[in-house]
Amino acid sequence: MDLRSPYPYWLLRYGTINNYPSLQKNIQTSIAIIGAGISGALAARELINAGHAVTVIDRRHAGTGSTAASTGLLQYEIDTPLYKLINLAGEKNAVRSYILCREAIYELEKIGRQLKAEELVRFRPSLQYASYGSHIKNLEKEYHLRKNVGFDLQWMDQHAIKTNYGFEKPAALLSADGAEADAYRITHCLLTECINLGAKVFDNTKVTDIRYAKNGVELTTSTGFNVKARKLIIACGYESQRYIPKQVQHLQSTFAIVSEPFAEQDFWFRNSLIWETRKPYLYLRTSNDRRILVGGKDVDWSDPQRRNEWLPKKARMLEKAFKELFPRIPFKTDFKWAGAFASTRDGLPYIGSIPERPHTYFALGFGGNGITFSVIAANIIRDMIEGKKNSDASIFSFNR
Repeated sequence: MDLRSPYPYWLLRYGTINNYPSLQKNIQTSIAIIGAGISGALAARELINAGHAVTVIDRRHAGTGSTAASTGLLQYEIDTPLYKLINLAGEKNAVRSYILCREAIYELEKIGRQLKAEELVRFRPSLQYASYGSHIKNLEKEYHLRKNVGFDLQWMDQHAIKTNYGFEKPAALLSADGAEADAYRITHCLLTECINLGAKVFDNTKVTDIRYAKNGVELTTSTGFNVKARKLIIACGYESQRYIPKQVQHLQSTFAIVSEPFAEQDFWFRNSLIWETRKPYLYLRTSNDRRILVGGKDVDWSDPQRRNEWLPKKARMLEKAFKELFPRIPFKTDFKWAGAFASTRDGLPYIGSIPERPHTYFALGFGGNGITFSVIAANIIRDMIEGKKNSDASIFSFNR
């Protein structure tokens, strides 16, 4: 699957951070992971630290699929608002999923510090503004629901938005719990740590067949080598659908631009993450090299050729949308890219196993919360493999 256009900003900025060999012989391992993006890397770290022998395999260069195209906004707010998710998943599960996403932000920041690389994760407040006056009522509903369960949240009226951000919108929610992450760099730092702890990582290694046996699985690569494993984790993002007998995702395309660097580094109130209530929503964040990232303008199809043809037009639309909010900031697009984007019926990920794929676990983070969902998935799958009960697993199961 063609997951992105050729030139996402993070890949151009950092290039090939680390090199990993392709698989050149038959091997045995306790746990095999298909997918060397951030989902697979987080799962590998959890399992190697728990004492398991881990092998990670990817058909591309590690981290160059959807991870390289990620815009790296870390929010506990799921694409489905809490007031809607309660109707879909029940109040207990809906609230718990929001809490887990908030915890995942802080867990990832802690992991980033442990990896000892500069500014992998930076805390930021998150502002969601009402796109139209007609959205205020539902935004108020969302505000009261989240406040009642303990989220650090502030209601902002039109005057407060104008004072702190300089643009005019009818209302907004300002959340204290948000962050921006460098998903591509985090992935390579995680994989390096895993290798240092004894894990094996192979890229440019395509799995063409999976055979399920009584005591495990056997993977065959395009070059004819085999990987025997006791357990298998599939963490190859939107490409994982091929291993699932029922449709669980809806593919779309999304677009992003990054500005040229600015002389200053403070653009609006605490360089908040900014997004809106309209669907598809516009979103903004800053970078640690004094740039501004703008994303959105999603379309309801995923054809890669069509997506790439539309990229110049969508980039102009994103730049125009930014200038409507911040006409005094001289934004000039430096990089632009597009990528596949998957959603689910309720906005939640799919984590866990299915009867049709024995000894196999899926770590599928969809939507705008893919990174935080990946943190959650790593913890749940670790518990499942070790035979421990995880009270949150049912929230994200395939039979929910």
